[in-house]
Amino acid sequence: MSAPTFQLLQVFPRLPERLSPLVDVAYNLHWSWDHDTIALFRRMDLNLWEEAHHNPVLLLGMIKQERLEALARDDSFLSHMDRAVVNLQAYEMARSWYHKTFGKSTQTKVAYFSMEFGLSECIATYSGGLGVLAGDHLKSASDLGVPLAAVGLAYQQGYFRQYLNADGWQQELYPDNDFYNMPVTLERTTDGAPRTITVEMAGRKVVAQIWRVQVGRTPLYLLDTNLAQNAPDDRSITQQLYGGDTQMRIRQEIVLGIGGIRALTALQFIPTVCHMNEGHSAFMALERMRMMMQEKQCSFAEALATTRAGTIFTTHTPVPAGIDLFDQRLMDTYLGEYVRSLGITMADLMRLGRAEGQGERDPFNMALFAIHTSAYCNGVSKLHGCVARKMWMYDWPGVPEHEIPISYVTNGVHVPSVVSREMFDLLERYLGSDWQTDITSAEIWQNIHKIPDDELWSTHERRRERLVSFARARLVQQYQRRGLPDSDIKRAKETLLPDALTIGFARRYATYKRATLLLRDKERLCKLLRNTQRPVQFIFAGKAHPHDTGGKQLIREIVHFAHEANLTHRLVFLEDYDLTVARAMVQGVDVWLNTPRRPLEASGTSGMKVVANGGLNLSILDGWWDEGYQRGVGWAIGRGEEYGDAELQDRIESEELFDILEREVVPLFYERTSDGLPREWIAMMKASLQTLCPCFNTSRMVQEYTTSLYMPAHEHFQQLAAKNLARGRALAAWTEQVRAHWQGVAIEQVEITTSDKVYVKQSLPVSVTVRLGALSCDDVAVELYIGRMGADRKIVGGHALQLVCTARRDNNVAVYEGTLTCDTSGLHGLAARVLPQHPDLNDPFRLKCICWK
Repeated sequence: MSAPTFQLLQVFPRLPERLSPLVDVAYNLHWSWDHDTIALFRRMDLNLWEEAHHNPVLLLGMIKQERLEALARDDSFLSHMDRAVVNLQAYEMARSWYHKTFGKSTQTKVAYFSMEFGLSECIATYSGGLGVLAGDHLKSASDLGVPLAAVGLAYQQGYFRQYLNADGWQQELYPDNDFYNMPVTLERTTDGAPRTITVEMAGRKVVAQIWRVQVGRTPLYLLDTNLAQNAPDDRSITQQLYGGDTQMRIRQEIVLGIGGIRALTALQFIPTVCHMNEGHSAFMALERMRMMMQEKQCSFAEALATTRAGTIFTTHTPVPAGIDLFDQRLMDTYLGEYVRSLGITMADLMRLGRAEGQGERDPFNMALFAIHTSAYCNGVSKLHGCVARKMWMYDWPGVPEHEIPISYVTNGVHVPSVVSREMFDLLERYLGSDWQTDITSAEIWQNIHKIPDDELWSTHERRRERLVSFARARLVQQYQRRGLPDSDIKRAKETLLPDALTIGFARRYATYKRATLLLRDKERLCKLLRNTQRPVQFIFAGKAHPHDTGGKQLIREIVHFAHEANLTHRLVFLEDYDLTVARAMVQGVDVWLNTPRRPLEASGTSGMKVVANGGLNLSILDGWWDEGYQRGVGWAIGRGEEYGDAELQDRIESEELFDILEREVVPLFYERTSDGLPREWIAMMKASLQTLCPCFNTSRMVQEYTTSLYMPAHEHFQQLAAKNLARGRALAAWTEQVRAHWQGVAIEQVEITTSDKVYVKQSLPVSVTVRLGALSCDDVAVELYIGRMGADRKIVGGHALQLVCTARRDNNVAVYEGTLTCDTSGLHGLAARVLPQHPDLNDPFRLKCICWK
């Protein structure tokens, strides 16, 4: 018997005409960071709001018709709704930072690609920090008016839901996303049909439809292959985030990258700048080049030289193990036909995904491909920039580590999305109603000192009480799900104290994050947790990757310790960490604990969210805290040491962690003045807010991306693409010429005029004679590289002195001269070098051509 064929019928809520504006409000994610609009939906039905997982579209479909009719007659509610509508319209029409800074030109168009986006708990297209950062990037791009559209994948199941079994072992559930009951809209053609794009892979065509999530003024487009016209294997491409094997990963990344560009083209958004948030979307560069080759009738090399100028790559990975690698067989299977259509061989493409000097058997590295097809590359904190340069230095042979062209833009958080309603009102009262629109202003944040100590403390205490209430409710649900006896459920309702020092630890349970560092000294930990005079309590949360047995074991160890020590009332683990749990924790904890093994935390942002809510950080000096920490705004574990012995590092840092807790954190929290206030603690809260909030937010971050990367990339791309790629073609031809003839370049002589002794600031004439071979003086830059010598007889923190061509001799030999001065005493080293030079070459190391002597 054949299966029935179903007709599809989408059913919409029947809203009274007076409530129809709720639809527009619900479908714009601006509500997710607007407390007044969230209060509007909560007001409709608080229980349903929680049951709908804070999804206003689902709420409108669940609420009873009688309730809707009553709300349509409720003048107070209608006034509230009208205010939300006006606020959204005013937000969309407001003159933005971007327009004030760069004018209203519509030429700049930025496309932001990411494998995941964490915007709201009701849209499960994220797994952790990378996705939440991407979501915050879109929210701040909207706030600032940056002309940006984003591209991702519409996962049918998203990331997993977590629960623990009786033994404390993580289990996974994969509920389906119901896109027709989410604040997402299917893009349609003028005749009403779903708008689709097609991507070729492995000899077949895969079709994807396009969903739009409106994030304030910023659209996010999500590609969905779960369509009847696709083969079952291809329907599963967008089944799960980070699910499946290597074959599934390459298929997802082809859809994201190549399909993403095609989706933007179908929607008539042709980007001048493409920003890759990690290397998952790097195949985007191929499609961008293919389109340019087709439109401009140019070569692959010319298209690469031009599109590269308008491409940015942000790496979040501090270790090579986090990079996607594809062997040539897999590349041939899925991209062979596509690559041949570009007029290049698979060997040509594979070279773009390998480091300088790697062989034919080495796999295709997505991060290296992203680096090689981008004009700009950055890490996500100052320290991570250093780590990334060290990690990738093998791709720049002969280039000093600090000159490797990987910069950094430190991550931030979208403050309005994470700050509690109580804290928001307090900030608005004392910082002014415009504090949200100028979050980066240090002057505005200095007004924190105006907040009375008792008012700040009472606000924070209310949030801690709400966290305790939230945790108790979650524990009751967890215990009921496990089928525990009523006595355990009763104890869960009394777990934690609303006025005790509360320390939070919540993040992805990767082993390097060392969630169990506290358990190295269980005796000291028990002593802290059993102190009735100065009670301390810990709230843990977080997920391990489904295939990460080590991460799951960490969760189990925490749960087992609490039970075995009979401390489940002072140390709890909240299951199913998501944005809801995260929000409750960062808004309510007193201290946020972070214990990664330096330097493996690229940035981290959860601690920034705590800051905005008045919480304090206790962390290893890694990621953002390495540049954010200063005395008086929180506590640092260690002084930035890095160890070769992991066991020794864990022992030393766990001991210091307990020392800080016992000698500084606990005493400071419980040291009260006669009015019952911890004045010194409150002073630290204020110092943290004043110092860190203006810097560690995504408004500052997106402004930095726009000013330092987006606009230069846009301008350079426009210059190379103008007049039928005139300068792009010239740059490609020059690049080919330089590479072909670089072996003919040699430094023949370096002369420095010195006396017996050289003194600080003394001028030393320098002359370098260079044989240029087939190149000209305009093709090269000759520099003197100088710096202090380290103990290993290598230059430390060197700098380059540009020399000037002063004479030309026979056989294309040129003389370059300059004057050298040393600013400090001691042993210095110097060497001459020759680099390629061209007005349109933004990175002199790009060509991997360098000559030293």
